[in-house]
Amino acid sequence: MSIVTLNDRAVRSVTTFGSVSGGSMVFISKQTASSSATISFTSGIDSTYKEYVFTFKNIHPATDQAQFSFQVDTGTNTNYNQTITSTFYRAYHLEDGSQSGLGYVTGDDQAQGTGFQVLSHSGTVGNANDENLAGYLHLFNPSSSTFVKHFLSRTSANHEGNYEIDSFCAGYVNTTTALTRVQFKMSSGNIDAGDICLYGIL
Repeated sequence: MSIVTLNDRAVRSVTTFGSVSGGSMVFISKQTASSSATISFTSGIDSTYKEYVFTFKNIHPATDQAQFSFQVDTGTNTNYNQTITSTFYRAYHLEDGSQSGLGYVTGDDQAQGTGFQVLSHSGTVGNANDENLAGYLHLFNPSSSTFVKHFLSRTSANHEGNYEIDSFCAGYVNTTTALTRVQFKMSSGNIDAGDICLYGIL
């Protein structure tokens, strides 16, 4: 690694930054929804990486104001009912500036629940032609056999009331068994369209 040289302690005088390794995103797989009841990633989540990231692009629901959600499972199980404790808050702003707010949403969190964890606030994702959701979900060290599995997400969505809603969710899956699969779905109806990509973080 090269040495960073500073003159007169001024950052603008840095002559070389050298090279920094680590932190790269490695593409693993991509799935595209097409009137899909669920999108499931059943491979690619293992001990290769300590962090995985799912990205959501142009997620469009078939049903108006549905919520985008996820669950996980272990081994070859397909029940998708692992125990989750989570926290959830959102910020919103109306197009004409008449309303805005920031607050915790008790109805979107879980306390040792086994349902699908919502990643978008209630009623946020509209199904008009130009409405959609984008965002990401980080899953940390899913292959650990010692610790519970933490996650965090952020999504941006707009709905028919012309709101922009920025949703934040974080929590943990309360199991020390390795997680091997992740499933996404809407709270009602299909995922009409959109891409979900899976990356590993070096």
